Amino acid sequence: MADCSPQPTPMLSSPPLSKSVGSVLQDPTTYRSVVGALQYATITRPDIAFSVNKLCQFLQSPTDSHWKAVKRLLRYIKGTLHFGLKIYPSNHNVLQVFSDADWAGCPDDRRSTSGYIVYLGANLVSWSAKKQSTIARSSTESEYRSIANTTAELLWIRSLLQELGVSVSSPPILWCDNLGATYLAANPMFHAQTKHIELDVHFVRDLVVQKHLQVQFLRSQDQIADIMTKPLPRDRFEFLRDKLRLLPQASFACGGLLG
Repeated sequence: MADCSPQPTPMLSSPPLSKSVGSVLQDPTTYRSVVGALQYATITRPDIAFSVNKLCQFLQSPTDSHWKAVKRLLRYIKGTLHFGLKIYPSNHNVLQVFSDADWAGCPDDRRSTSGYIVYLGANLVSWSAKKQSTIARSSTESEYRSIANTTAELLWIRSLLQELGVSVSSPPILWCDNLGATYLAANPMFHAQTKHIELDVHFVRDLVVQKHLQVQFLRSQDQIADIMTKPLPRDRFEFLRDKLRLLPQASFACGGLLG
């Protein structure tokens, strides 16, 4: 891979990776070793979090199609080795969270993928891309489960900041691009079709009622967490990557660098 050509994105936007595509590798050792190492890279590279999470789902029985996807990811990393997270000095300790879900995005089990991105002021401090543990019956349910998981992470970050003596100036804002999910966060009336997610609803809604959390709607084109839930075409991917403050080192005029 030392002489390979870089790729503009970590994963092709189509077709989706599946267990049933390709021939099973005779020796999956290299695949598992490389993908395992890539998990460490996601600690400072949020732009590859979704791709690595997806590739980890095939560790048991990888195919040549999955191996091609690994090589594409490595080619992307080669072209972006000079990228890192830019940390900006800021006096505004406001937590803003972007939560998203790709409903039934997995072709094998039709489970959804949740993703979130957490900012403290202008700086990215936490992110995740993870397949949901249950099958969602609607896009609203998948989005709301993503909100619940994101809120749990948000509470942990607030607790950590308190231990570090960092005060948060206002209740955190959680942005979601699904109107149904935002209504569930504030509406005490449950529709019959959402009774099976009632525990998650109470968990988030109680925080909203106590004014410890704001859940607000934003347009899908402004949803930064989109990069955590699905492979994207080049223009969209590069646009969202910039929003993560993941920039070439040459553009660092001030501030620190992680990664």
